[in-house]
Parts: sequence; C-alpha cells; structure tokens
Amino acid sequence: MYGRVAAAFRRFDEKIGWSWIGACLSAAIIIAAAIVLYRNLRGIDFREVLDALRAIETRDIAISAAFVAAGYFTLTFYDLFALRTIGHADVPYRVAALAGFTSYAVGHNIGASAFTGGAVRYRIYSAYGLSAIDVAKVCFVAGLTFWLGNATVLGLGIVIAPQAASAIDQLPPLANQILALAILGILATYVAWVWRTPRAVGRHNWLVTLPNGPLTLLQIGVGIVDLSCCAAAMYMLVPDEPYIGFVTLAVIFVSSTLLGFASHSPGGLGVFDAAMLVALWQFDTEDLVAGLLLFRLLYYLVPFGISLAILGCREIWLSVHAARQEKYRDRNGNDRANSDEPPH
Repeated sequence: MYGRVAAAFRRFDEKIGWSWIGACLSAAIIIAAAIVLYRNLRGIDFREVLDALRAIETRDIAISAAFVAAGYFTLTFYDLFALRTIGHADVPYRVAALAGFTSYAVGHNIGASAFTGGAVRYRIYSAYGLSAIDVAKVCFVAGLTFWLGNATVLGLGIVIAPQAASAIDQLPPLANQILALAILGILATYVAWVWRTPRAVGRHNWLVTLPNGPLTLLQIGVGIVDLSCCAAAMYMLVPDEPYIGFVTLAVIFVSSTLLGFASHSPGGLGVFDAAMLVALWQFDTEDLVAGLLLFRLLYYLVPFGISLAILGCREIWLSVHAARQEKYRDRNGNDRANSDEPPH
C-alpha cells in the first residue's frame, strides 16, 4: 500500500510537479487578497487613517514595541536551540542572536525566508566553521520550532475560540474545533514518537537527529512565547472598541500570518492585511488600517533597518580587519626579505 502511494506521488511530481502546485496556490492567495483589499479599501478616507494613527496612545505604541522586541529576542533562541540540536554547541549565544535576529528580519521583509534567511545565516555561521549543510540543518530545526509553536497556538486557541477561525476559513465553529483537536492529536503523537527513542530524518550528510521529548516541549514553549509576543504587539494596536479577547485575536493573527507565509509575498504584504480586515470586520476600517500600518512599521520595517545597519557595520569591520591582516602579512614578509637572517 505504501509503495503504491509513494509511486503515485512520484508520478505526479514527474508529470505536474509539486512546485507548480505551490506556485498556483501562492498566486491564488495573492489574487484573492488583492480582491479583498480592493473591496475593503476602495471607500477608505486616508485622512481618517491619519487621524486614527494620531489617536493611538503613545503608551500602547511603546508596549507594542516592547512585545515586538521580546518576540525578536525569542527568535534568537530558535537559532541557539538549532545549533545545540545539530551538535554545534561551541557557537556562542551572541553569534546565534546575531544570525537569528538578522536572518528573520531580512527574511520577513524580502520574502522566501528559507533562502534569504539562510543566506544571512550562512554568511555569519561560515566564519565559525559551519558548512552550507550545517546551515540548512539550522534552518530546518528553526523552522520545526516555528511550526510546532504555530500548531500548538492554533490548536489550543481554536478549541477555546472556534469562532475566531470561522472568521478566516468560513467553516462552522464545530468543524474548526474538530480540526483543532486533530492538530493537537497529531502534535501529541509527534511528541510521543520522539520521546521513546532518538529519531532522525534525512540521509547521509543531511541526517538530523530530532530533539527528544523534553527538548521538543521546550521547543514548543519557545514557539508559543514568540507567537504570543507577536499577537500581543498587534493586540495593543487594534481599537479598544468593540472589545475582542486576546485568544480570539491571537487565532486570527496567527492564521493571517500563515496565509501571508503561504503566499510567499514579502512580509505577507497584502495577504496578511486582507485576512485581518476580513476577520476583524467589527472594527472601523480606518482605525484597523492605522493599527496594521503601525504594526508593519514596528515589526517589519524597524527591525529590517536595524538588521541592515548591523550587517553593514559587520561587513565594514570584516573588510577593515582583513585589510589590516593583509597589510601585517605583507610588512612581515618584506621585513624577512630585507633581513640578513634566514626566515624560520
């Protein structure tokens, strides 16, 4: 049975290709988001959006920025955990923090984070002896942390507030609860699977030993904290009226983020925003757009600018350091050439 299914998947990949399906899905999501944005924003008054931006309290903006900073701080532990998992405990935390922050800040804004973030990581980690395969393993384990966190937050959140998911997928709340329980069941099965004995995925040089049961729970915890901080940052920027519970907003936020991720558009631009506008229909459009714009500034643009500045300064420092070393070698070589003593 398994052989027939595997053969069918191979034939499908050869004749059609999964990448083509993924590209069509991304295009469909982006087109749908564009239509939704057009319908929701065609009558918007941008002067009212500016007024709504001015009306957001400085205290709420500061708290939101603090949650964004906490979220990016948590992202540094994605890389630290991944490095320990693949056996590179010698890489210090400061390097993992640099790679984690800059790779996610760049990947979030440019899109195709698996490649753009991976390129940033390789540039940093290669100086500490990691190969391209090692960096790919880091990306895999960090991605696993992200998906485990998403599955847990969505599963628990939808069980508690199924109507929040209904605002996104238009399914009945009961159907969403059943799906959430299925997600949690799969998650529990995975934890039990890695708990019993060491598990590995991949082949040859690409072999990765998965974290064991207790470490997987830690992995899930890191993902939950990250997503909770991001959702809390958004929660501080939505209008106060009408009231919406944090769990409800967290489910909508995570679902919208995943739709943006599936579209492969930079920062989920357009897709994330359209999903939020549809799901949070009860808010005034201008007020909600103001909150979304401010969230993009705090979570995407500011960290992106900071990361580019950090990476730029690092490249300048590396260039200056390399030039000094080359100059030192040339000077020592000339001194030895002019010396009467034979070189040692």
